[in-house]
Amino acid sequence: MSNIAGKIWGQTELVHKNGVLEFHRIDTKKGGVCSKHKHEFKWNGFYIMSGKMKIRVWQKDYDLVDETILKAGDFTRVKPGVFHQFEGLEDGVAFELYWAEFDHNDIQRESVGHKVFDDDAYTNEAI
Repeated sequence: MSNIAGKIWGQTELVHKNGVLEFHRIDTKKGGVCSKHKHEFKWNGFYIMSGKMKIRVWQKDYDLVDETILKAGDFTRVKPGVFHQFEGLEDGVAFELYWAEFDHNDIQRESVGHKVFDDDAYTNEAI
């Protein structure tokens, strides 16, 4: 499933996608900057194979732009709902991942667990 698209900052190639993740190879040019954007639900991860990349993240909780410089072997991720962009500080290759996470605390109980006894008087009563 290869789908290559040229960009002003380099090019992106879709390697694989399914219902829970996307995996892209990106080739970045020195000085190339992607758009400032955000994803409503998806995390965005960057793993650098070669070159250097700067990731900018506009924080929502305070008036600051965080900048992280990545080199070969480095990984960072950007949470959903925050504006971010990357800049190629050198020509390079990176893998870009998108994924969604479910809430591990999403359970809503309507009853409590119980044990059924053989004696009819206690059947289906909670202990």
